[in-house]
Amino acid sequence: MAGLYDKQAEQYAQLRPKYPKEWFSMLASLTPELKVAWDAGTGSGQAALNVAEYYDQVIATDVSAAQLEQAGRHPKVRYLHTPISTSEDELVTMLGGDNSIDLIISACAVHWFDLPFFYSVANRVLKKPHGIIAVWTYNYNIRNLEKIMTKVLEVVKPYNDPRLQHALEGYKKLPFPFESVGLGFEGSPMELDMEVQMTLDQLLGLYKTGSTIVKAKEQGLDLLSDEIWEEIRREWGDSTGSRKLVFLAYMLVGRPKSN
Repeated sequence: MAGLYDKQAEQYAQLRPKYPKEWFSMLASLTPELKVAWDAGTGSGQAALNVAEYYDQVIATDVSAAQLEQAGRHPKVRYLHTPISTSEDELVTMLGGDNSIDLIISACAVHWFDLPFFYSVANRVLKKPHGIIAVWTYNYNIRNLEKIMTKVLEVVKPYNDPRLQHALEGYKKLPFPFESVGLGFEGSPMELDMEVQMTLDQLLGLYKTGSTIVKAKEQGLDLLSDEIWEEIRREWGDSTGSRKLVFLAYMLVGRPKSN
């Protein structure tokens, strides 16, 4: 993810939808101990701050120093910059060593990772046999704005980074080599609604921070024309206040496979 969200790091931190608190209480209930959690690809720290409500310590890592500068602070959260050059052994040591982590989460980030590398680290640092790993994503399929969202997705599709495909498919084809705990497993993610109160300006700002939109803009290509913006406004309606939007989210949860 290095560089993908650096330039819009401040806007990204302000505009990303908040994850439901119930998700974090659910995940915390799965681990026998609530000592250490790792938020991989923490970005602006949104998920890390939620996890900190349940665990004694949260280690939040990201390859983007710019993102970490925007992350919210919390006494239980320790942010670590982990450049792509970080080796597996270095990362394991930074996380506390083998068998040291109760819960690993990755919120809207794992599709950007070197998956074999990440999963190798995860299997090493997760406590055996009851450590839990959970990864999730949402995409721009918004239940109450389906028509225009379909059009937006079609417009940007030819310019998407190939790694985004996993997110667009709702992690249905994302490799996830962990033992199922009954809450979404490889090939069958758990589908969740993510309800968010947003104004129209916040929604438009959210689109503008998308990696595909930003990258195209840097190359002089404006993917979302004035016509599309106007369509979004028409479908939104006359309300100038916030309204409830329902983003579709997808989660995979597992534990290390028994040998």
